[in-house]
Amino acid sequence: MIAALYVLEDGPYSGPYSGLDAWPESRDARKYRGPHKVIAHPPCERWGRYWGGGPMLHGTARQKLLGDDGQTFAHALWAVRTFGGVLEHPEASHAWDFYGLTRPAQSGGWSKPDKYGGRTCCVAQGHYGHPAQKMTWLYGVNINFAELKWGLCPGKMKLDQGCHSKAERRRLQRTEICQRLSARQRRLTPVEFRDLLVSLVRADELPGGGK
Repeated sequence: MIAALYVLEDGPYSGPYSGLDAWPESRDARKYRGPHKVIAHPPCERWGRYWGGGPMLHGTARQKLLGDDGQTFAHALWAVRTFGGVLEHPEASHAWDFYGLTRPAQSGGWSKPDKYGGRTCCVAQGHYGHPAQKMTWLYGVNINFAELKWGLCPGKMKLDQGCHSKAERRRLQRTEICQRLSARQRRLTPVEFRDLLVSLVRADELPGGGK
């Protein structure tokens, strides 16, 4: 059994998927206390590039607080270190520096282990079914630190990539790079990437598990 924390109610971790215990918002994943390994997708809004709520709010009374996520990342990190598993967040997440996690190289590869045995890496979800690059940082403890498809994913846009003119948009559309993604598409974990994370966490089922 694997506990999938901070997932969408109707996302790829829900429904009749064998061996997964989904904890969407309605269950409040912060209440999870084990004993199974976890796959954690804590909210990233207050840790990303626009953690303050956007450029228009910067320096105003309406600006959000960095890291004000209801302790979801802290809980996810605790769960991974306590029970084993993997935590996923966008590339360049401020949570990495805040909690002293190793910033992985975009080119790929797992970092050296920290005092908890935790290692980090950077992987493009575009290699695993996402329509955009969606560069992602992983932190894993007691999992199979397998070789993944490292580096950028050719032909796919960055999530924050925009088109500054009609000519640029036409050029990018011709190369099938410029795409408009809904908020759900941007957030949703592709089934192929879900399966990858499951395979990493089920280390005892794989050759060299947990190394």
